[in-house]
Amino acid sequence: MNHETLVAFSKSWGLFYMIGLAVLVLVYVFWPANRKRFDQAKNSILDTDDRPKPAPMEPEKHDHITGRKTTGHEWNGIEELDTPVPRIVLWFLALTTLFAIIYWILMPAWPTGWSYTKGLLGIDQREVVMRQVDKAAADRAVWTDRIAAADFKEIAAAPKLMQYVRDRGQALFGDNCAVCHGVRGTGGPGFPDLAARAWIWGGSPDAIAETIRVGINTTVDGTRTSQMLAFGREGMLDREQVLSVTAHVRSLSGQTLTAEETARLGAGKEIFADNCSACHGEAGRGQQELGAPNLTDSVWLYGGDAQSVYTSVYSGRQGHMPHWSDRLPPTDIKILALYVGTLGEGQP
Repeated sequence: MNHETLVAFSKSWGLFYMIGLAVLVLVYVFWPANRKRFDQAKNSILDTDDRPKPAPMEPEKHDHITGRKTTGHEWNGIEELDTPVPRIVLWFLALTTLFAIIYWILMPAWPTGWSYTKGLLGIDQREVVMRQVDKAAADRAVWTDRIAAADFKEIAAAPKLMQYVRDRGQALFGDNCAVCHGVRGTGGPGFPDLAARAWIWGGSPDAIAETIRVGINTTVDGTRTSQMLAFGREGMLDREQVLSVTAHVRSLSGQTLTAEETARLGAGKEIFADNCSACHGEAGRGQQELGAPNLTDSVWLYGGDAQSVYTSVYSGRQGHMPHWSDRLPPTDIKILALYVGTLGEGQP
């Protein structure tokens, strides 16, 4: 039997019929009533046989209390009752066997090595899932088409659209952004806290969408580019100068300083003006056009303690955020930008 014949055989349901017939034969043969008849027929054949017959079996023994037949086994005067299998169990086995046979015939069930039997109903779970995915996409299109056609202000003014943005945006954020920024967008060391609304590149929907689209320090054209110089490692400032500017930077956010740090504030202010104000501004409030953080608030990207600030000044910083224009369609980026803008709502 060659390969083509096997394929034709499996598609013609011959395999199912053979398996079903074998199962039915087994059920018929081993059914208690039929088995008893087969045994009687066998004994009758042996009775007419001229060959020597074995010694007759001992007569059946019955328990004198219950009257039920025993197996003949005895332990210290205790005999084992010959308890038959409950009829409900036999019916259950028969019904499950029948169900299995029907399922094998109607549904995809048996692998053939190169494919599988399709079943008379022709049900394909892959096709079912694909239909569900297509239906979900069609349902989303009712909303995504409206979002794609509207600008950010129009969407923000439509409560139903914003509800969809929150629902869909939460899923998009969880799938693509939460691994770095956290499920609630609160970030961590090296990853901005989006719920704090301390924006580095701007917090308008347009600015957020652009950041999502081109990323930060990526290879795509138009990427956000930001890098803090390693003032200490590159020898632009010595250790004492780094300590002084560290003290000044911490004072900008109103942190409690040690007496040693307080003594360095004068020198630190001058060093800051000469080396840091070009990006962070003279007052240290940062510049979103350059991606320079505001140093006067309590939100710190890499930490605001003395050691973390010293490390930032000495070794520099260069964050990275992937660009999503190659992975997410424009409408999803638009939804994400609006959703990110809602993080931290209700916080002071």
